[in-house]
Order: sequence, then structure tokens, then C-alpha cells
Amino acid sequence: MKILITAGPTHEPIDPVRYIGNRSSGQMGAALADAALAAGHNVTLILGPVTASMAPEASRIDIETAAQMHEAVLSEFPKHDLLIMAAAVADYRPKQVVRDKLSRDGMLVIECEPTPDILAAAGKIKRTDQRTIGFSLESRGNLARSREKLLRKGLDVIVYNPVDTMSSATIEAVLLWPDGRSEPLPLQDKASFARLLIDHAAQLFQSTETQRGSGSL
Repeated sequence: MKILITAGPTHEPIDPVRYIGNRSSGQMGAALADAALAAGHNVTLILGPVTASMAPEASRIDIETAAQMHEAVLSEFPKHDLLIMAAAVADYRPKQVVRDKLSRDGMLVIECEPTPDILAAAGKIKRTDQRTIGFSLESRGNLARSREKLLRKGLDVIVYNPVDTMSSATIEAVLLWPDGRSEPLPLQDKASFARLLIDHAAQLFQSTETQRGSGSL
């Protein structure tokens, strides 16, 4: 497969020095890239400002903001079979970016607007031979919210993981499918989970191959 993976945070500028962002090192994206490469797939990474080391064998596109990641994903996704959206994209950005550094002088009020929903946008251009996998960081036990995201964004699988495992070397995930299936997974390191998810991703294409084979009879 040709796999497109997003990882890391986005930084939404307030002024030339400050930004709004989510905490993310990119560890999950790095583990997914390693697992995909080890399984023989081609990998393209779209990376926010990550601190985790990335496999040099993967193609790499560096971005900073959600808007830049949105543009990169929509440009690259048509060239790939699978999109795994593991990035921690900031949900909001300042409505206006101040050109010069703000002085520290009393209260500061920042009006924000939502950033683009990258996975939903990718879902709108997804072909029948492509698949999308998302991550849903939620309060522990809030599977309903993850399932709602799965259906609204037209994903093939979503990975629920609780907020309290954020910035951890481990992940305690539940895989959810559109047909209502779910697979709770034990707490494990991110490398082990990444290998499992890449295996599950390959299985998403088996039904398509079966249909093609049946059509050729």
C-alpha cells in the first residue's frame, strides 16, 4: 500500500512568538511509519512540529498550521491508498494574527475560530478504493463520541484512546468500525499497537480485492 500518515501537533500563531496548539510529540505517527515500512508499504508523513524521530525511509512533508496540513492532505491523499490521521490538530486558531509581538500588559482576549476538519474533507474526496483511519482522544469511557466521529467523517476505522494516556509511551485503545463492531485492546506500547493497526488496515482492502476477484469470474 501507499500510506499517508499525519502526526504531531499544529501551531496556530497568535503573534510571531506565541501560538495555540495541542500537546503532541508525534510518537504515534513515528511508530505507525516504522510499522508500515517494516510491513513493506510506502509511507508519506505529513508532520507538524514534532519532537519524535521519524524514519528516514519515509517521504516527509513538514507543516506548521492546520490550514497547511489541510492543504497537504488534500493534495497527497489522492496519490495514496490509505490515510491514517494520527496528528493532534489544534481545534481552534486565532481569528486574527498580530503582526508584531504582543506586549505583556494586562488581560489578553483572543477570539478564535474552528480550524478545518481535515478528516471530513478527506472523506469527501475518498474514492471507493481508498480507506481512512482516524484517532479520537476522549474522556475515559466516552465511546459514543468516538463512534459519532467515525460516522460523521465517513471513516473506515476510528481509534478511541483515553485522554489520560496522552504523552505516554503506551496506548489503551478501542477500535471501532462503522458496522458497530468494536475491539478493546490491552494497554501496550505504541510500537506494538502500530503493528496491530497496520495489520488491521491491510484487512480493510480484502473485501475490495474479493469483490474484484468475484467480478472477474
